[in-house]
Amino acid sequence: MMVAVATDSSSTPSNDKPRRARRTRMTGAERRQQLLEIGRTLFAAKGFEGTSVEEIAAKAGVSKPVVYEHFGGKEGLYAVVVDREMRRLLDMVTSSLTAGHPRELCEQAAFALLDYIEEYTDGFRILVRDSPIPQSTGSFASLISDIATQVEDILGREFKSRGFDPKLAPLYAQALVGMVALTGQWWLDVRRPKKAEVAAHLVNLAWHGLDGLEQKPRLIGHRKS
Repeated sequence: MMVAVATDSSSTPSNDKPRRARRTRMTGAERRQQLLEIGRTLFAAKGFEGTSVEEIAAKAGVSKPVVYEHFGGKEGLYAVVVDREMRRLLDMVTSSLTAGHPRELCEQAAFALLDYIEEYTDGFRILVRDSPIPQSTGSFASLISDIATQVEDILGREFKSRGFDPKLAPLYAQALVGMVALTGQWWLDVRRPKKAEVAAHLVNLAWHGLDGLEQKPRLIGHRKS
């Protein structure tokens, strides 16, 4: 006589498989942003030539075609990264110029660049490298020119009020912004002295140089042309 064995209906059937944690699938916009952030980090650390599509894809956990689908390749990704960083730095500098006194404007511009270097170090490393792409959206030199253009109007008004030729404002704007930018490149790695002290010294040189400006600067050497 067969004895029926009762089974516990609450037990897990032998043919049930353990549930796997579902991976949340990224939207197209989220994947694009992820690739931009990974590319930005790699380009800053290794440069354009030292970074490969394979490495970008591996870091993102996707296949190479996904990178090509979003950016058309490494060149396209690099161009978007550079364009974003240029816009970010330009926005930070131009939005900082709010003071009424020219000396404080110099301070604000110096702090804006140093703030960007401190907060977006990877971005600045990418910008100061010469772009290897002829079709790239810009270069650090063109960015400096864009920032200098914002400063031209301020200097032009100051020159006019002091009896100087306002037509020379673009020249002085390039000189001042270039001085701050090159100092920023140096400070990028040394980080000494502290940011506020660097800004103070930059403004000291810029302001006292402008304060003692000659209306008709003269050359004291033998060469005149």
